[in-house]
Amino acid sequence: MTAHTKTLIRGARLLGGEPQDVLIDGETVAAVGTGLDAEGARVIEAGGLVLLPGLVDLHTHLREPGREDSETVLTGTRAAAAGGYTAVHAMANTFPVADTAGVVEQVWRLGKESGYCDVQPVGAVTVGLEGKHLAELGAMHDSAANVRVFSDDGKCVDDAVIMRRALEYVKAFDGVVAQHAQEPRLTEGAQMNEGVVSAELGLGGWPAVAEESVIARDVLLAAHVGSRVHICHLSTAGSVEIVRWAKSKGWNVTAEVTPHHLLLTDELVRTYNPVYKVNPPLRTEADVLALRAALADGTIDCVATDHAPHPHEDKDCEWPAAAMGMVGLETALSVVQQTMVDTGLLDWAGVADRMSLRPAAISGIAGQGRPVAAGEPANLTLVDPDYRGDVDPAGFASRSRNTPYEGRELPGRVTHTFLRGRATVVDGKLA
Repeated sequence: MTAHTKTLIRGARLLGGEPQDVLIDGETVAAVGTGLDAEGARVIEAGGLVLLPGLVDLHTHLREPGREDSETVLTGTRAAAAGGYTAVHAMANTFPVADTAGVVEQVWRLGKESGYCDVQPVGAVTVGLEGKHLAELGAMHDSAANVRVFSDDGKCVDDAVIMRRALEYVKAFDGVVAQHAQEPRLTEGAQMNEGVVSAELGLGGWPAVAEESVIARDVLLAAHVGSRVHICHLSTAGSVEIVRWAKSKGWNVTAEVTPHHLLLTDELVRTYNPVYKVNPPLRTEADVLALRAALADGTIDCVATDHAPHPHEDKDCEWPAAAMGMVGLETALSVVQQTMVDTGLLDWAGVADRMSLRPAAISGIAGQGRPVAAGEPANLTLVDPDYRGDVDPAGFASRSRNTPYEGRELPGRVTHTFLRGRATVVDGKLA
């Protein structure tokens, strides 16, 4: 990656507004204005490009340690940089599970060594993700990794007493429990969304109530103990209503939606292509529209990728045997542009809020999700919103290729990403 130097970004549309110059000096933004002096600076002519704060992903699977065949911290953070991200939160379902200070510190250090984006480990809520005993929440928080987000993602903390204890425990350091809302008994053998399509295809149905019932319980628990709960990858119109109700009560509830749940529906499962198999499953068109509206009005706080890389053999098989998940880091911003910006539901300032400012605020990650202003860390992303191109996974930086968008035309392209003033992506290519 290019070394620290002065860089002048000339004529970029800051948050999609009027053209501005942004001068980076070392690790920080030195000045924002028009007609800035470029003496001694590398100049990027950014006319027509949109400048955003570096994106922050609350929900990334980097697979290391244990599943380096599908992703590593290095390949995952390279994919993140290519997608405009300057920080990702690494989920705990690794081998071994990130349920101790030792494992979260290992992941955090691997992130430091990669240099492509900040890696903030998410700690497991329970030992081994088994839902029986609380993991070392305090020790993970007190470690060098300074963990503040805890999740058994991939599994639901379905025991109400364990969930209550976790919510009570994290209050001590303003932590947050991020729940994968999936009632296990209601989803036994489930393969896709329960509805018309599952009935026609004869695939086991995954009812909306399996997600909604857990969310309802957990917002009540969070209110009862006065703690913070975050809902991972919310996917149904009913879930939106529960979160909206909880927020109307003033409870400390936040929620995320994935790009794929903003665009794709369960109709795609008719192809029997396991690339569309994901947890939670793709839902109906009505759900998709409700999720977009909720992201626009702020009921859903942020977009999180749930980047879930899998090796070829785990997806190139019959539907029931296939792994659940999709890669998402390198296409997220394009999907949000198509579903939210190009539809008029959000402007670019809204995208910056939902993909940078709010996710950073939820996790409390330092130096990320900051405004583009003098004195702030130079974590920045330049986007060409006029670009149109077909998704070609052969060009991905991720080690895995399980994208649902292969061959699909998506708008927008990240041209440059800066991590504390260092270019990690230049002219659309990794530095």
